Amino acid sequence: MNKVILVGRLTADPELRQTPQGTEMTRFTVAVDRRYRRDGGQQADFITCVAWRQQAEFICRYFNKGKLIGLEGQIQTRSWDGQDGKRQYATEVLVDNVEFIGSKSESGSNTQGAYQSNFGGYQSAPAPNPMPQPQQPADDSGFVDLNFGDDLGSEDDLPF
Repeated sequence: MNKVILVGRLTADPELRQTPQGTEMTRFTVAVDRRYRRDGGQQADFITCVAWRQQAEFICRYFNKGKLIGLEGQIQTRSWDGQDGKRQYATEVLVDNVEFIGSKSESGSNTQGAYQSNFGGYQSAPAPNPMPQPQQPADDSGFVDLNFGDDLGSEDDLPF
């Protein structure tokens, strides 16, 4: 299985580009902190990521330099002959899914929680809600009815 999950900060503003065939894409770098520190200093890996079509548009529209980004994808390697005739290699993450990470003020959105993009179909990820109190006592089976009410949010809460 080839699956990568990263959380890090963009090192530059992503740019939307088009292939000669008109397909949108963006290539960007994410700085991902390591769990350990060498000699007391912060260690990070700078990972090149590529997104295509609606995923690329979403990233370029809602993310910029320094923003936390969560992404899911797969590692791909490619090679080509350079101008000097030597074989060149690149390893990058092909992005499948993107999420806002961090607080409301960090993401620049007007809602709490994370929002994710699934190939252009935007859906809100569930934000943690405190457990509601039971509205009626438990019956003999031990189950309790929970009333979540209408306070779960609406489409008006989405940042786009």
